[in-house]
Amino acid sequence: MVFEDQRFIHEDLERLEQAIADRIAEEPRNIRERLSRDHEVAHFLNRIDEQSKRLLEIYNSTDGERGKEIQSISTGDQFEEFYKQLDEVKDFHKRYPNEPIENLERAYKRRQPGEGETMGMEIDTMFTGEEGYGQFLDLTRLHEEYLNLPGIKRLSYTQYLDIFDAFTLPQMAIKRSNKLSDKYFQYVGQLANYLEEFIKKARPLADLDKIFASFDDEFETQWTANKVPGWTEENANNGTVGPKTEGSGEGTWCADCEKEFKNENVYKNHLTGKKHIRAAEARKASGDSGEGSAPSARNGTSVSHRFKERAVAEREHRVRSLAKALENERQATKVNVERRQGMTERERQMELEAMLADHENFGGDNGNESDEEGEDRVYNPLKLPLAWDGKPIPYWLYKLHGLGVEYSCEVCGNYVYMGRRAFDKHFSEALHIFGLKCLGITSNTNLFREITKIEDAIRLWENLEQERKKDRDLHDNVVQMEDAEGNVMPERIYLDLQKQGIL
Repeated sequence: MVFEDQRFIHEDLERLEQAIADRIAEEPRNIRERLSRDHEVAHFLNRIDEQSKRLLEIYNSTDGERGKEIQSISTGDQFEEFYKQLDEVKDFHKRYPNEPIENLERAYKRRQPGEGETMGMEIDTMFTGEEGYGQFLDLTRLHEEYLNLPGIKRLSYTQYLDIFDAFTLPQMAIKRSNKLSDKYFQYVGQLANYLEEFIKKARPLADLDKIFASFDDEFETQWTANKVPGWTEENANNGTVGPKTEGSGEGTWCADCEKEFKNENVYKNHLTGKKHIRAAEARKASGDSGEGSAPSARNGTSVSHRFKERAVAEREHRVRSLAKALENERQATKVNVERRQGMTERERQMELEAMLADHENFGGDNGNESDEEGEDRVYNPLKLPLAWDGKPIPYWLYKLHGLGVEYSCEVCGNYVYMGRRAFDKHFSEALHIFGLKCLGITSNTNLFREITKIEDAIRLWENLEQERKKDRDLHDNVVQMEDAEGNVMPERIYLDLQKQGIL
């Protein structure tokens, strides 16, 4: 029944438009919900495109089936035609009793948690942990592939993020002839494929076909004009070639290594080296016959060789274009990598748990909570101290002051101080001084800084008392007095006996 198919498609298109409008009207609360919404909308747009093509095929049908059905409905007995089609429907359901019926009203309705699998479940498996739901790039595996390329200097991951789209000197040390190897071709292809898949996942609503087509057109223009960086075709009719091929003329030139030697003996020893042999083999494999001076020798690259160069150059151009389009994510990745390098494994785990808790809280049923309650609630999964405005302090400030380190003081009754600054400050506060007085320590409390154990404080006080007693005895024994009978005694004892009238 052509008319029923036509009506069904029109209804499907209207419900798809309404589903898109409902989702666009909602404001996502985090990046996960935004990505989930965008992918759902992109899926609906693709279905609209497919259904619209089917509908156009029905309207533009040339077999005349639609016209026959219109004629059968408009002529003859209407009830007879109605019951005829009704019998066909009943007969179909008798033959296929378990055929499911598509309910368009529920097909595009936004499902609540617990009503079935939602698009958010696909988002969780779409990105890796390093990508952070499309916020950052994850080039760790490609970084290892890059380091395994021959002739590449070892770079850190952060340095690689700066130069992964640079394929010319001085960033890329690989020569043009060595770029035609299978290993390099696969590396550039994997890099281009990853960036392309990433932008598809992170920006589902962007007109990516148009963007990719512009990349291809730009490459075709540059290739035709011989302006692709690092792949310009040499022209043999330009006269003499510069120092790259002939040197300064003062020494011996090695065409394979593109290097000039001032000393002939050094040049001869160089010819037996592994580096020269590899360069000569690579030059021979690339189609360059070496030291032939004819113009045909310089431009003797075959058609297949040029096609290989074009394939590699096209992938490099695709990587450069995609990296330019993902510049914001690239900079965010550098900042995130540098930040995570300064964190311990426990802190990384806490951050991951906080992110998962964030998504679980947002994914729960918050319909009973008002907007004002949501604004007043302070989300603080890391238990950071609150600032003057009632919000948690920045994590870098928390780490700077060491507020995650606990210091306990037994003198203060095992009170715990968070951070070195608060711990140093408490030695001059009333609580610590009162604890020292309870131990019998009444003077020179500044000498008891950094002492938190009761046993250590008592031992130090006893040592100080002994030293003070020795000082008093030593002071008393300095002056000696003699009585009339010739008895020698300290001055203090002599004066005491004199006051008592004994002497």
